[in-house]
Amino acid sequence: MSLRQLSALYLPAIEDEMRRALGRGGPELDLYYRMLAYHLGWVDADGRPAGEGAAGKRLRPLLSLLACAALGGAWERALPLAAGVELLHNFSLLHDDIQDNSPLRRGRPTAWKLWGAAQAINAGDALFTLAHLALQALPERGVPIGTALPILREFDRTCLALTQGQFLDMQFEARERVTAVEYLTMIEGKTAALIAACAQLGAQVAGAGPERVEHFRRFGRSLGLAFQIQDDLLGIWGDPAVTGKSAASDLEKRKKSLPVVYGLERSEAFARAYAQPHGPSASVEALAAQLEALGAREAAQQMAAANTREAAAHFEAAQPTGPAAEALRELTGQLLSRSA
Repeated sequence: MSLRQLSALYLPAIEDEMRRALGRGGPELDLYYRMLAYHLGWVDADGRPAGEGAAGKRLRPLLSLLACAALGGAWERALPLAAGVELLHNFSLLHDDIQDNSPLRRGRPTAWKLWGAAQAINAGDALFTLAHLALQALPERGVPIGTALPILREFDRTCLALTQGQFLDMQFEARERVTAVEYLTMIEGKTAALIAACAQLGAQVAGAGPERVEHFRRFGRSLGLAFQIQDDLLGIWGDPAVTGKSAASDLEKRKKSLPVVYGLERSEAFARAYAQPHGPSASVEALAAQLEALGAREAAQQMAAANTREAAAHFEAAQPTGPAAEALRELTGQLLSRSA
């Protein structure tokens, strides 16, 4: 079976598991559950079924199920894990939208824009809690308690890493200079930690040995780093017709992405220009041209490629087999060659 065929099998099961995890309360909680369902992309602001694309791609839970199956496990056993990682991911997005003052997500008003920051924070807290409750269903799917408890512990470590990465990301916004080492520490927490957990914990559900589990953790970590660096490249040099964002959108927001950090470390002229208030689009284009001339684009591409090679090496070292292994190779290739 191809990635497309396995996705057609897995994705509806993931949605069903997430709906089970959410549950339902009395009529006094209708708006509470509607806010959660809205952020997850299931309904519009009035509670009607949402259009296609509102829910996102569900890459992380898909990775969890494929990791389990590729190492010989029954993918159905990993469904509570898949639901948990997606609920956790959406918790982080909901709080991110408030912290970043973002009015839109996937072309729709963010939850806090519709219902206020206080209610959106509470909804994020609910998703965080529901993510943990989802994982507690692992034994009901036949995962031994001795396997489930370490998974829950690692899941909590991942939650902590997410908040540490977010802390650094917000702190960097107020700083003029950030080093490449600091930047990589930040994305390891904010992006790579959850992708690593998806691969590692899927392997643990499968009952894989410690060495194979560790290879899958390192595969996910390197994949997550490469994924974020690719995102940084698209944020400056991506095609607006494909990304849906204006050209050099990250420069407009004065984000300290990897190419920017590279430029800040190597050019005082770029650092002075970047410290100036946001100017017209021409100045943003000039900043992008400066970065390219400094070699920032090429350096970021090389770092993404190095992490891609490392991810592939750890993946193959774990000796995954079957259609799920082929689908994982295909998914990895798609993630790292995407243009949006």
